[in-house]
Amino acid sequence: RSSGSCRCPTLSMCRAWAALPSVCLERAKDFKTRLGILLHKPEHGMGSSSKLQLGAKRRDSSREALEWRESFDQLLKSKSGVTAFHTFLKTEFSEENLDFWLACEDFKKTRSKTKLASKANRIFEEFVQSEAPREVNIDHETREITRKNLSGATSACFNEAQAKTRTLMEKDSYPRFLKSASYQDMTKHATSRCLSKRSHT
Repeated sequence: RSSGSCRCPTLSMCRAWAALPSVCLERAKDFKTRLGILLHKPEHGMGSSSKLQLGAKRRDSSREALEWRESFDQLLKSKSGVTAFHTFLKTEFSEENLDFWLACEDFKKTRSKTKLASKANRIFEEFVQSEAPREVNIDHETREITRKNLSGATSACFNEAQAKTRTLMEKDSYPRFLKSASYQDMTKHATSRCLSKRSHT
């Protein structure tokens, strides 16, 4: 084979670029530069504003963190509190209790009767029935009452099971959450912020 018959794709591409008029190449370079500026501008702009928002959110959640120890209700009212508690429950492999409670809260808001029935079955199969994939820790009697409630599903059909799960979390997991290192860190951070604010006033 002669060297003339060998075709290199990179060489062909370079020749094609070389054949282009210099004006086209300059325009392409100019376009690339402008595109780079456009791509970087929002990134920096969003970075600073999102940092401010993130800082504000952290301040709010650290302030809220002090309120979570007042009562379990106070914790459940706070979105960041629920998130922090859920993260803690994961470490204890018991997050299904909170997930069930949240699913019941969402279930109560359902207005459509057909959706109510299908949601009720789905929640029961996931959390309540024996050997459910994410079975919550409730007694046999409560489980059977909930099963019977499904035949005429209403927004109240999980009330007893939800109440039992809530009590379990409040008496068992919640005190451990308040003693956990992660929560202690949050409260220390919030307390130091409050003290530094007072010292500046």
